[in-house]
Amino acid sequence: MGWSNIYWDGLGVDLATLIEREQLVQEMTSRYSDAKPKTILNWVSQVWPFANAMQKGDWIVLPSKSQPVVNIGEITGEYEFVLSGPDPFFHRRAVKWIAEDVPRSHFGQDLLYSFGAFMTICRIKRNNAEERLKAMAANGWAAEQTAAVIGTKHDTTDDEAAETDNVDLEELAQDHISRFIEARFKGHNLTRLVEAILNAKGYATYMSPEGADGGADILAGNGPMGFGEQRICVEVKSESTPVGREVADKLLGAVDKFRASQGLLVSWGGFKSNVQKELVGSFFKLRLWSRKELLEELFAHYDELEDNLKAELPLKRVWTIALQEET
Repeated sequence: MGWSNIYWDGLGVDLATLIEREQLVQEMTSRYSDAKPKTILNWVSQVWPFANAMQKGDWIVLPSKSQPVVNIGEITGEYEFVLSGPDPFFHRRAVKWIAEDVPRSHFGQDLLYSFGAFMTICRIKRNNAEERLKAMAANGWAAEQTAAVIGTKHDTTDDEAAETDNVDLEELAQDHISRFIEARFKGHNLTRLVEAILNAKGYATYMSPEGADGGADILAGNGPMGFGEQRICVEVKSESTPVGREVADKLLGAVDKFRASQGLLVSWGGFKSNVQKELVGSFFKLRLWSRKELLEELFAHYDELEDNLKAELPLKRVWTIALQEET
């Protein structure tokens, strides 16, 4: 059991006391006098449903911003206003988390398209979303089958239009690239991609052959021929599920074994929630790359990759408008 909160600076008003939506418009207009009317309406469209539209038994979808995973919860309580706050922690609902750390790759691209909406709260209705999530739950949150992704055509509602209008194009593009990498760089091939990125960053490397690696998939060193002061042991996990603390501890042991100075743990599926918190004491000895960090490094050093690898992973830069919230 836990809580789902909506954080809004300065909104210390009990939403349950507002009978009409227009009252929230007036309240926000008064509190945020510098905001444009369109911005106020956008905010109201997020805050009002949290207190008035969501019902006990409804499911909520919370994509992680730091890991390639999605969390699913069921609302179990009514809206509550916490006067003591502190600001901005005024508004909450009780939630039972029924699925945590479900890999993004298990969901159809059309669902991820909706999950990536810029609005922090919106109702997801497109393409039989609710029925498909229920089916995934019944199947232990295994990846959707292709047939399930094909939705029935129907008229688009206002909520559904908001999903399309507010999509995060950058996240959508990263999902497409991620699926391509998962298809083309499975297993040991992901290690090959990580090695190529390290080479592009200026490291000399040794990659262990596929199979038993003695505790490190890649050994990397800086300086001429890799004989510099920075010596890195790299472990690469290509699975789509988050890894736990035991994998990090094993890599730290390999750092000592190979007399390296640091370790790099790359996990395509991300890390369990306790890993980063528990490893703060190893900050100067260990770095963690989830899919997010790996893609950032790939984009930053793509031009320096070998031509044969770029042929396997063809990417091009696309410019788009950087949408900013109106103020």
